[in-house]
Amino acid sequence: MKTITIGTSDLQASDVSLGCMRIGGMDAASVDALIGAAWDSGITIFDHADIYGGGKCEEVFAESVRRLKLDRSRMILQSKCGIRQGMFDFSKEHILASVDGILRRLQTDYLDILLLHRPDALVEPDEVSEAFYQLTAAGKVRIFGVSNHNPGQIELLQASLPMKLEVNQLQFSVAHTGMVDAGLNVNMRNEAGVNRDGGVLDYCRLKRITIQPWSPFQHGFFAGAFLGNPQFAELNKVMETVADAHGVTPTTIAIAWILRHPARMQPVVGTTNPDRVRQSARASDVTLSREEWYAIYRAAGNTLP
Repeated sequence: MKTITIGTSDLQASDVSLGCMRIGGMDAASVDALIGAAWDSGITIFDHADIYGGGKCEEVFAESVRRLKLDRSRMILQSKCGIRQGMFDFSKEHILASVDGILRRLQTDYLDILLLHRPDALVEPDEVSEAFYQLTAAGKVRIFGVSNHNPGQIELLQASLPMKLEVNQLQFSVAHTGMVDAGLNVNMRNEAGVNRDGGVLDYCRLKRITIQPWSPFQHGFFAGAFLGNPQFAELNKVMETVADAHGVTPTTIAIAWILRHPARMQPVVGTTNPDRVRQSARASDVTLSREEWYAIYRAAGNTLP
């Protein structure tokens, strides 16, 4: 599997990540099969959040790593904090306490990456800066980033931070293409031309911030998968044709479509199916042509101006 450099850091990771949001209720054997499939496929980065399963997901992951005897030094552990029941909280105290809990549950001394999980309307950037400084000085976090932030929100934080934000986790898939649509429909009076994210895709490219697309198989905010969905009959037909041409499955093509974008995104695959993990990992070695990429984009119901 290919690797990418995270942002401008010296951190190297596989270009496909495994998201661990759904593993909290799985039995030990199933978790081991999932994590083992990812590791054997070359996936080295694992995405968590302190709210996933109320912390249970981090706990069962750590136990699986222990049973499988995986090498922590070759593993990139990423987690997120900032969401609390009924609110968001980027206070210094909450960030520091959250990281201590994450480290305890993951049974590790440090996180490779910490992300702030969705924007906090009451954020005080100087407090975030103090928390990040302390976490860095204590060796608890290597690099930092955000999730679901627009350019202005990133700039506001960055102005107070002693280190660069290296990651932005955003929803993106073949059937959820807002980041691309607005850029293709500049100056057009149509729905696709509405800029809802402040040009975050181009901003992250300019600032060398790694975009991590979440829900790469979904067509809305947890609305369901588009693969095999009759609502996306034309898209599935085209993806099957492209998959056949490359000798892979449509699952592989869904991830390869994201990897083909020159922003060098790092999709977060949240499946609990080991075979789908293996198919997703294969996308690292599949390069779609420009014609294939646009054919899939149009088949998802998008029109070009």
